Amino acid sequence: MSHVHPTREDPVVAALSDGVGGPMGDRAAGHRWWSPLRVVLLVTAACFALGMVQKSACVDDTWSAGQQYSHMCYSDLPFLYTDRGLAERAWPYSGDEDLRARYRVMEYPVGISYWAWGTAWVAQWADHFPGLPDLDERSGQAVETLFGTEEIRSEIWWYVVVNALGLGALALLTAWFLSRTHRRRPWDAMVFAASPVLALTALVNWDLLAVVLVAAATWAWSRDRPLLTGVLIGLGTATKLYPMLLLGAVLVICLRERRIRELGHAVAGALIAWVLANLPALLTGAEQWRVFWSFNSERGADLGSLWLVLQQATGTTITPHTINLWSWGLLGLWCLGVLVLGLRAPETPRLAQLAFLVVAGFLLVNKVYSPQYVLWLLPLAALAVPRWRDQLVWQATEVVYFASVWWYLGEYLTPAGGGDAGFYWLAIVLRVAGELYLVGIVVRDVLRPRHDTVRRAEWVAPPPPRLAG
Repeated sequence: MSHVHPTREDPVVAALSDGVGGPMGDRAAGHRWWSPLRVVLLVTAACFALGMVQKSACVDDTWSAGQQYSHMCYSDLPFLYTDRGLAERAWPYSGDEDLRARYRVMEYPVGISYWAWGTAWVAQWADHFPGLPDLDERSGQAVETLFGTEEIRSEIWWYVVVNALGLGALALLTAWFLSRTHRRRPWDAMVFAASPVLALTALVNWDLLAVVLVAAATWAWSRDRPLLTGVLIGLGTATKLYPMLLLGAVLVICLRERRIRELGHAVAGALIAWVLANLPALLTGAEQWRVFWSFNSERGADLGSLWLVLQQATGTTITPHTINLWSWGLLGLWCLGVLVLGLRAPETPRLAQLAFLVVAGFLLVNKVYSPQYVLWLLPLAALAVPRWRDQLVWQATEVVYFASVWWYLGEYLTPAGGGDAGFYWLAIVLRVAGELYLVGIVVRDVLRPRHDTVRRAEWVAPPPPRLAG
């Protein structure tokens, strides 16, 4: 076979295949049309569609009946549509005094802000086809009343639909890149395609915008295109900050293999792409552009973080400045550890392995760990640890946390006698334990390459092609 088949390599998949005839045989011819890539894309579409169904309870009542916590169907999209001026098609980086008096500035990097603003135009055009709504009437209303008006609720429905279609396309593109990263291992992308956390978190926010760029960067690196890798990392950093950490993984590989020229190309591509992506925002509203940085700097211990557990469990308030110092210091030590690991490993670690370790460290010490942040790790985990047993252990802890965070926000976990929700602390710790489990697996594979399933596939050369006659 030209590629590694999971039923012959992964014990979990092999056991599941018994119900449909067992593992792939040596003489199996496969299917003429159903290639691994097409199957992966179909499963991705089905999984994303299930995620849309999971949000249907909130869609039916336009997120206005308080079901977003009890039914775990919360999404930031409908609320930001009115709370950030998107209902008035306001440019996110406008410095207009009247506009800024009505609406908060978007606290996201420019890539997400551009997307949110652009899809607002599309949603309004779709709802009021063939034109756009007149904004004079709504500009005179109080912001807090906009969400309940019939016209805005109709636009919110379209806004969610437009974003769901766009994010669904990005999920398919992510699966395509993952399936193409390792030529002999297209089935590794199935870890992403059939992931329960993809279905549950894909529509919570716009994180898939950065996820697809990270997947594209790993694909570009596998094709020996460091400049394109850097450009994609730069665009990803302009969308979410964490893709910048992939440059650390590139640094380790280039230092180990003395590929300084490729490192320069990757860094230059990332810097230029990031600057160009940010230019429209900087030129039209530098003050508004800086809100993302100030917001994150001034933010305290928030959902999902160990800082929140420490703060609530001890009954003390940890200042944002203290968390900033400790989180950046701990991240620096973590990255130093990844650098030493990468340089001392028996063989050069793969990009996905190093990138997973660095991003995992960032999430573990960060002051906020929102439920959709699992998407940051998902494509890297699929490439770093393409083993279903390990993936199921990790993703099970993420599913438990996903349910817990919404019940916590809905105050369903609050003890009858009052006080903090200790079960939510347990869910956070369980989630961290699941992530550390996968980190341990990656570290073991780096130190002992014989355990790395991807490395083993590279050691076994594909069979030579048959000669005609």
